[in-house]
Amino acid sequence: MIPPDVMIRIAGLRVLYGAFAAVDGLDLDIRRGELFGLLGPNGAGKSTTIRVLIGQRRPSGGSVTIGGRDVVREWAQIKPNFGYVPDRENHFEEFTGRRNLEFFGQLYGVPKLRADQVLKMVELDEAADLPVRGYSLGMRKKLLLARALLHEPQILYLDEPTANLDIHSAEVVHRILRDRVKHGATVILTTHDMDEVEKICDRVGIVCRGKLVALDSPLALKQQHTERKVDVIRDDGERLVFDLDDPTGRAGLAGLVTAGRALSIRTREFDFHATFLKLTGLVFE
Repeated sequence: MIPPDVMIRIAGLRVLYGAFAAVDGLDLDIRRGELFGLLGPNGAGKSTTIRVLIGQRRPSGGSVTIGGRDVVREWAQIKPNFGYVPDRENHFEEFTGRRNLEFFGQLYGVPKLRADQVLKMVELDEAADLPVRGYSLGMRKKLLLARALLHEPQILYLDEPTANLDIHSAEVVHRILRDRVKHGATVILTTHDMDEVEKICDRVGIVCRGKLVALDSPLALKQQHTERKVDVIRDDGERLVFDLDDPTGRAGLAGLVTAGRALSIRTREFDFHATFLKLTGLVFE
């Protein structure tokens, strides 16, 4: 029985490419109304997992349900409920931005007026009547998001949604995604931008070699896996490191401070990027 707050349930998912398991027994629940980051190094299996979710790849084993429906047996009922922003664009170059959206809007039965609404949402309204071949990389990316938003889907899948965007445009995208979540949508994104993860994701799942290696909020993962250390320069010039998770380290630091012998004290900030590298085995201790 799937709990009512679970939108996507991935159970024992396996995806094989010949003898190679791109996804190897993945178990994951993604809740309704959350912004979820699916993270991992290149080749970890995250893109393959997304392909299963959007119907581009059939599972080799296990099961995936979306809104309680099986992705293999009930795909026709699932498809109208999601929007997808791929990492590679597939616009009609000779069409204007508005015409691109009107064309795709017809597939979902949305009125033409909706094209203008989403163009304004992503700040492309002034470029609506320009051919897409004249759009910058960032504008093309935002047009992909506008297309995914046309039919106001319950689920959004986004692959590197802010790649090629300037700081302002990235903030616009973040605001749109948080607003969609606020109104009950489920958003799943992949990204290599760890600052973005910390800023907007409610939870993250980190996959490595086809398996889930960590699942929690970005803050909780940092607290669990980032070393809490303090770098100190003593009054004789010696550099020392104290581990705040070790009672001896805390006592040693307190003794230096009490004696007035600490010339410089610098805490190491929680770093989600370092946490990610540690969990995926890309940092060796």
